[in-house]
Amino acid sequence: MTTLLHPTATIHPKAELHPTVKVEAHAVIGANVKIGPETIIGPNVVLDGWTEIGAHNHIFPGAVIGVEPQDSIPNDSHGLVKIGDHNQIREYVTISRARQAGEATLIGDHNMLMTYTHVAPSCVIEDRVVIANMVILGEHVHVESRAFISGIGEVFPFVRVGRLVMVAFIHQITHDVPPYMLVEGQPAQVRSLNRVGLKRAGLAAANEGKVLQSLRTAFKLLYRSGFSIEQSLEQIDLLPENEHLMHLREFLHHSQSQGRCGLISGKESTLDN
Repeated sequence: MTTLLHPTATIHPKAELHPTVKVEAHAVIGANVKIGPETIIGPNVVLDGWTEIGAHNHIFPGAVIGVEPQDSIPNDSHGLVKIGDHNQIREYVTISRARQAGEATLIGDHNMLMTYTHVAPSCVIEDRVVIANMVILGEHVHVESRAFISGIGEVFPFVRVGRLVMVAFIHQITHDVPPYMLVEGQPAQVRSLNRVGLKRAGLAAANEGKVLQSLRTAFKLLYRSGFSIEQSLEQIDLLPENEHLMHLREFLHHSQSQGRCGLISGKESTLDN
């Protein structure tokens, strides 16, 4: 359907666009780009490199996706960008391709990346993540599903941000953030469980009371007990099993054994946890 392609758009003849893709004025799409059904490419968007974009995405004006990493040394490797379905990538977002062939910068489904977000090479953003305006994700950052990262901040390279984490406005995240936590301050520290996020996820319902209590207990062991991380993990391992506690434990063990940044510290709070 050529009527969906604006006459001022520049689209390489080798690019693969589903017939339902809409490309608006002055967009530029390179040879190795693939775009799935019902995706909208806004004005002045640049899509380059080895970039695959799924269905029902909306990429807003001025976004730049798939270009080489922001280095002083040129990088022409075939690193990838892979973007899933139903994402909103807002104005002037930049997403760099991975540095090495066979590696990818990965973005899942139903995410919102707000204006001026930067996603460095080999980041992983899972599903239903919101990243607010002017946030920089360093290389190899991994953001788990349903996290919310507020605006004007930086997440350092190799940091992991756990599931259903809430990071407050203006921040530098230099260490791994366990799932289900609320982070704020300078320096950024865990303040409490992310109670609002847990409620929205259905974990405040009556039948989830035991799950929520187990997460409260784990939080207190990590950040209020005075135990070392190793001692806290020993106690958390003894708590009754449930899906969310298991995920928290796996995250903590991974951070301790394979992580490169260590675990974020806690902040004393008057909040009831």
